[in-house]
Amino acid sequence: MGKILVFTEYSHGHLKRSAQELLTAARSSGQTVAALAVGSQSATITEELKKYGAQEIHLLKDAQFDQYNPELFTAAICDVVQKSQATAILASASSTGKDLFPRVGARLNSGVLSDCTELRFSGDNIEVTRPLFSGKCFAKATFDISPVKIVLMRANQLPVSESPAASTQTTEHSFSKPDLKTVIKEIVRGTSEKLDLTEANIIVSGGRGLKEAANFKLLNDLADVLGATVGASRAVVDAGWCSHGMQVGQTGKTVAPSLYIAVGVSGAIQHVAGMSGSKVIVAINNDPNAPIFQKATYGIVGDLFDVVPKLTEEFKKVMK
Repeated sequence: MGKILVFTEYSHGHLKRSAQELLTAARSSGQTVAALAVGSQSATITEELKKYGAQEIHLLKDAQFDQYNPELFTAAICDVVQKSQATAILASASSTGKDLFPRVGARLNSGVLSDCTELRFSGDNIEVTRPLFSGKCFAKATFDISPVKIVLMRANQLPVSESPAASTQTTEHSFSKPDLKTVIKEIVRGTSEKLDLTEANIIVSGGRGLKEAANFKLLNDLADVLGATVGASRAVVDAGWCSHGMQVGQTGKTVAPSLYIAVGVSGAIQHVAGMSGSKVIVAINNDPNAPIFQKATYGIVGDLFDVVPKLTEEFKKVMK
């Protein structure tokens, strides 16, 4: 029987939803489920890892792992994979995952399937579905020969359920830092306490229809009521109205929330490619012919400066 190693990302002492999804999926394989957590705070999530079915927990607790360095992480993860004898790795297709695991795959001479939206197990074999050409078509893919199968899943694609393992073994790994070609001097973190776009269950996204950066306050007010995260189209990011970290689309972040509210977004294909996986899409635009309405579950044709404040007030009444 094989062993699946799940690379678990966490924030503020709690597992990210993407990690919960991956652990739930790994349990369904019938294989041994191992979890890997890195950083000096990694021990704080061991109980959560057990709750979602981890039979083995591997920790890299050294403070050197508190800052992401691709060379260091690659060497350390390859070391854990070999010691744990994992036959497959599941990780999130986050910015970290997309940067890290192609390096791991190259080091292990293993195949990597990235940006997957569906995951199926058949014995030790793994089959995935992944979008191509900005979501215009989908491909099924599997591994032929690969020492370790590596799959990067998009967040908010898989169900989550708890099922504690009957017993769990925890191993703390020591790792000597190799000679590195790069050194991380400083990491500047954003001040927002809201969920990252890829993890958010509700997103309120703004486009050029907002006219100026100051009008994003309308979206922030609505997002605060809904417990949502605010996103943006490429046009407003290029205009300097908000940071690239808020960009949804082909050159930004790919999201799949339960609810996506597009405010003043025209619906260019590059933007739609990043949010078409949303379960429910609500579009607000004063142009009845805007392409976004072709993707929308519900559409509101009207002036956003009139519609959004009214929506905010109505949601306040409902969610008291």
